[in-house]
Amino acid sequence: MVAETDESSAIFQLHVMLKEINPPIWRRILVRSDSSIADLHYIIQVAFNWSDFHLHHFLIRGKKYGISREGGTTFMTNAKKVYLADFHFRPNERFLYEYDFGDLWQHQVRFECTQPLHTKRAYPVCIGGSRAAPPEDCGGPWAYMEEVDRHRFEPPQEELQFLAKVLKRLVKAEDHEKVGDLIGEPDALREAVDRVKEYTAFRPNRFDRRGINRRLKLYGEGNEEWMWQ
Repeated sequence: MVAETDESSAIFQLHVMLKEINPPIWRRILVRSDSSIADLHYIIQVAFNWSDFHLHHFLIRGKKYGISREGGTTFMTNAKKVYLADFHFRPNERFLYEYDFGDLWQHQVRFECTQPLHTKRAYPVCIGGSRAAPPEDCGGPWAYMEEVDRHRFEPPQEELQFLAKVLKRLVKAEDHEKVGDLIGEPDALREAVDRVKEYTAFRPNRFDRRGINRRLKLYGEGNEEWMWQ
């Protein structure tokens, strides 16, 4: 059982999960209760490897909060002056964070509990999670799920076989033979290489907690390098 603490100096444990995705993609994060809504926006951006390129908002108890953008979404309340402690969240209370209104990534944020603040620990910090976040501008949850299924059920077998044949010819080649003649179809070779690179680069099951926490630590320290890590 967690001891009761003053919310102004406490730690909130939040569970953040992407909706409409299966298997679930989620993060469990610890944030200071005196963090602002603007802070939480940036923390979620880091936790899900988003770029903060698109518009966003929180929907908490029927009211929208977020960082106003010139030519985009504007809010009546300054997100930098609204603090998590102001809401006095109840255990398991949920609210919504939406990012990129085109792809519409909806995050369910659930308040799990309050913990004491440990002065020797860096905050914010991610203490758990599952799976890599979808890449930016991939089309939204349904398009991403189709890509996951394609990756799972359609490995580039023909392309790999083609590359193996080309490499075998190159290995057996005599010095005087022309590389272009051995390759045969340069366009097909480039397409095969691109397809294999795309396949190997897409790692939906990977959850890089260490990388997330490296950037969160920079953010907590006020080091702007968190944006480019």
